[in-house]
Amino acid sequence: MTKEELATMLGTTRQNLSKWEKERPDLVRLINQGLALDESIEETRRHLERLEQIKNDASNGKFKLK
Repeated sequence: MTKEELATMLGTTRQNLSKWEKERPDLVRLINQGLALDESIEETRRHLERLEQIKNDASNGKFKLK
């Protein structure tokens, strides 16, 4: 994600984001950690959906061994 995209997502400008990086590094760190956590949650959700599909396929006799 670019700084411009991040700024837009946060409802601010790229210039403000750069200012925060200098003046409020903890704030920027927390924002980045939150984004990383959100990405991890989304990845976990996709894995869960895949596992549920495998379970359903196995229950219905559709499980394919490679």
